[in-house]
Amino acid sequence: MKWRWKPDECELPLFDAVQFLELLRGKSLAFVGDSVGRNQMESLLCQLASVVYPEDISYNMSDTDFKRWFYADYNFTLATLWSPYLVKARDADPSGHSSNSIMNLYLDKVDEAWAAEITKFDYVVISAGQWFFRPLMLYESGQLIGCHKCQKENVTDLVAYYAYRKAFRTAFRTLLNLKDYKGVTFLRTFSPAHFENGDWNNGGSCVRTRPCTKEEFKLERYYIMQMYSTQEEEQRAAAKEGRKRGLQFRLLNTTEVMLLRPDGHPNRLGHSRHGNVTVADCVHWCLPGPIDTWNEFLLYMLRREDQTAFGRKLQKTA
Repeated sequence: MKWRWKPDECELPLFDAVQFLELLRGKSLAFVGDSVGRNQMESLLCQLASVVYPEDISYNMSDTDFKRWFYADYNFTLATLWSPYLVKARDADPSGHSSNSIMNLYLDKVDEAWAAEITKFDYVVISAGQWFFRPLMLYESGQLIGCHKCQKENVTDLVAYYAYRKAFRTAFRTLLNLKDYKGVTFLRTFSPAHFENGDWNNGGSCVRTRPCTKEEFKLERYYIMQMYSTQEEEQRAAAKEGRKRGLQFRLLNTTEVMLLRPDGHPNRLGHSRHGNVTVADCVHWCLPGPIDTWNEFLLYMLRREDQTAFGRKLQKTA
């Protein structure tokens, strides 16, 4: 809580809840992705609570994966849509779903759970990450084309970045082709985990109490750089195509910022009273904490979008 990101050669304004709500007056914002995406949405809920509390208008109050809040004073709707792979996925483990069970991914078929709802939103923050490191069976055009960590004979083992690229490509293609989608899309980049002295399932933890220097944790860490660059390339391609269709695709770059914050995770404190305290949480972020910076970035980008839209209106009326 005592550390704050300082960009090179400029100042990042503190989050202004009133300004955020005024910018989104009469608008709607959805976070699409996994629990880290929901983590950002929860951060935003807390930041906005200094001004006003929303009404829960979720279709199913007990479903924490698909939540909606309404800020009546601003006619603003905030939502989270659960989709950890962005594409269609099914459990494939005969023993049932677990934290490391194998999944079927259909890389050219979007997850309709979010796609069917997305035209209702003016702004969309889309993200995905750690789920792509679990065992996966990969399908395209209805055919098994390979896997990731499946350990099956006669099945090509593909790196996680293959499925990651295809998932974002399918998600962006869907947004580009949806007739009624007019929103601005922000791709929030890969959020690094900080397990040390083991992985998440074999004793790894995150006990540091201070941020790291750039020399301690560099972006050259191979898997982080690959995940980040994969997203950036797909966003750039979507932005190019989007310009032809009047759609905006922006990059909300949080990767390097968060690489320096191994101190910002719950570690063994991020559990419910009856949770498994033997597994450390070095993926999600404490609230309040470093993740609040993401919404400072988002507010800054929304201000730029508002100024750009105002400039376009002036050009049309000139």
